[in-house]
Amino acid sequence: MTAEQKLLKHFLAAIAYRTQKALRGAPASFSEFSAGCNARTPHELVWHMTGVLGYARTYFRGGVWQPDKLATFAEEVERFHQVLEDLSAALENTPARPVTMEQLLQGPLADAMTHTGQLALLRRLAGSPVPPENFIRAAIDARNLGANQPDPVAPDPGWSPDLPSPAPGKNVPKGW
Repeated sequence: MTAEQKLLKHFLAAIAYRTQKALRGAPASFSEFSAGCNARTPHELVWHMTGVLGYARTYFRGGVWQPDKLATFAEEVERFHQVLEDLSAALENTPARPVTMEQLLQGPLADAMTHTGQLALLRRLAGSPVPPENFIRAAIDARNLGANQPDPVAPDPGWSPDLPSPAPGKNVPKGW
């Protein structure tokens, strides 16, 4: 396996970790939270994320990937993690269709990470913000792409959902 493939596998693990961070502790109603007209709900976002990662997988397996929306959010999240695992395994092979690792990163993988950030933003809009952490120190493991992700290693000790976010670089705890 090349260094590029290993890095992409780690990036998939970062997507798994950050997605679960955005979903961990969310109220049951979060899956159908709507931020406005034609804005995707969290359920729809995870469905879309599964779609773009499944699309990336087609470069290794061929075919077309157009998943139907599953009935429950829990099923959707489970399938999302299964597709992450399948794509990670596929990355160990030579693509069946022409694509570079850079193209996978700049396209579907970056798209999935963007949507992970949208899930975190929707949590704040839904009144249940996600606590910050130092992601450099996060326990991200390329072998763990499932929903059972570790708790933060370096959470922000002074964070409170009732306080505004500090300016960048202000009050950064030691070790960040």
